[in-house]
Amino acid sequence: MENSEIPVKIKVKTTIDAQEAMELTVFGRYHQKGDATFLRYEEVLEEGTVRTIVKVAGEEALILRGGAVKMRLPFQVNRKLRGSYEMPFGVFETMTMAKRIEHSEGLIDILYDFTMQGSPSGTYHLEISFQEDRK
Repeated sequence: MENSEIPVKIKVKTTIDAQEAMELTVFGRYHQKGDATFLRYEEVLEEGTVRTIVKVAGEEALILRGGAVKMRLPFQVNRKLRGSYEMPFGVFETMTMAKRIEHSEGLIDILYDFTMQGSPSGTYHLEISFQEDRK
């Protein structure tokens, strides 16, 4: 039963509508449980620390964020799924429609249409690459 966490260096690249790209490099942990891959990392923002968990298994994925920003984004290929995005001034309903969810050794790739409070916010391409952090 493989359940040990491995320290990893993670690069998160988000591209919106194939133009605006944001990149983040963080250190986190990776582990495999059954056919699911889990990545956990923390980001420090002006509002405070945000803890993120990314879970991918087959044609499904889930991104959970807690702390200064609370978010739950579920993904399933070709299905519209409801999620939530909580900010200090309110909770927003989100909708994701994944076009692609792929994961291989060291890479998680999710392409999805994102809607917040009923308004389309564009097509998001999330590429999370990670490698063992050998200190």
